[in-house]
Amino acid sequence: MTFASFNLHPRIASGVQALGYEQPTPIQLQAIPPVLEGRDVMGLAQTGTGKTAAFVLPILQRLMEGPRGRIRALILAPTRELAEQIHDHIGGLGQHTRSRSVTLYGGVSQRPQVEKLRAGVEIAVACPGRLLDLIGQREIDLSHVEILVLDEADRMMDMGFLPDIRRILKHVPVKRQTLLFSATMPDDIRQLAHDILRAPVTVQIGQTAPAATVAHALYPVAGHLKTALLLELLQGTDTESVLVFTRTKHRAKRLADQLKKAGYRTASLQGNLSQNRRMEAMDMFRDGSVQILVATDIAARGIDVSSISHVINYDMPDTAEAYTHRIGRTGRAAKTGDAFTFVTEEDADMVRAIERLLGAKLERRTLPGFDYRAPEPERSAGGLSRPPRGSRPPAAREPQRVTTPTPAPAPAAASDAWSAFRRRSRRRPGGVRPTMGRR
Repeated sequence: MTFASFNLHPRIASGVQALGYEQPTPIQLQAIPPVLEGRDVMGLAQTGTGKTAAFVLPILQRLMEGPRGRIRALILAPTRELAEQIHDHIGGLGQHTRSRSVTLYGGVSQRPQVEKLRAGVEIAVACPGRLLDLIGQREIDLSHVEILVLDEADRMMDMGFLPDIRRILKHVPVKRQTLLFSATMPDDIRQLAHDILRAPVTVQIGQTAPAATVAHALYPVAGHLKTALLLELLQGTDTESVLVFTRTKHRAKRLADQLKKAGYRTASLQGNLSQNRRMEAMDMFRDGSVQILVATDIAARGIDVSSISHVINYDMPDTAEAYTHRIGRTGRAAKTGDAFTFVTEEDADMVRAIERLLGAKLERRTLPGFDYRAPEPERSAGGLSRPPRGSRPPAAREPQRVTTPTPAPAPAAASDAWSAFRRRSRRRPGGVRPTMGRR
């Protein structure tokens, strides 16, 4: 089946063709027809399945007829990066239409956003906080909204946006079409869907697990050896584009600085950066100017880079669901990808939770020749360990192009880390470790 089967307006079809879209993805095949019919839809699909086009194309089709210059479609997104990504999809798919969109989010001056609103737009892509500010200032009119989209709804719940969403709902017409897309279905999302969707069509693509094109591996290691292990792993791995996740924004910046000193083209994506700096880092990562992007979970939400070859969890995520979001950044669009996760003995409960979610045991690996018994070095500012003495980072050059290390029996030097991890894993399960506080 091709996009021609949706009978889209010729101007929209031209945009689809211009972007090189050929065959619809499963989420597009199942979601687009009911959305075009005006039905409410609840879409459950992992990251990287093409769900953005699944709601953008029907919105553009609807806007081909009817009044211009007023907001008829409102799309809520959890982060500025995702809002910009959706905005780019609208611009690309609708490049031959007269539909206009605006992104609304904080961290930047609202004057340009207000000016675009006053000039007249049909689609608003907004983060809840800035949208509520503009509503309070009476700079935006949502009384003509025909389609409301909640994208990455589970992430918005994680970020505490549920009260804001309910406040926003009071400003849009009750009679509207509502689309809710989420990678997971926790209880608060289920309740929200029950409250705002009318006889919805449920579209679920696969399970709430990463794509089958992703290969997973765990690297048990002491916390103070993570940086040294990362440098060794990068040196001996054939990488194209690497996304590294840390738990805090301070650690993301610190680790990015260390990788730069080791000779890698690296940038960080974290909350302390201005929006312009964040967009610059993303653009450089997309075009290959930056090979390694170090990011936190919130800052990385909405990253749309199809060429990511490796996702490396420098820190274990707080929840099993967060693991699927991180790993969903690689193995996209039927391409293969690798997911490496550094685990300490404190992470054993979370490993079990992830394996339950995936329905499979994850492969454990050790890196041949790496000194797992190196003593803990002096701590640097921010608590990030410097590489231990005797561990040479790669010279200031491009990393070698060699194959990914193959699994090997744990060397004697690594036996202590393995034993500690196994002892922790054998303890009576008591649930996953508590969620870390937001940073």
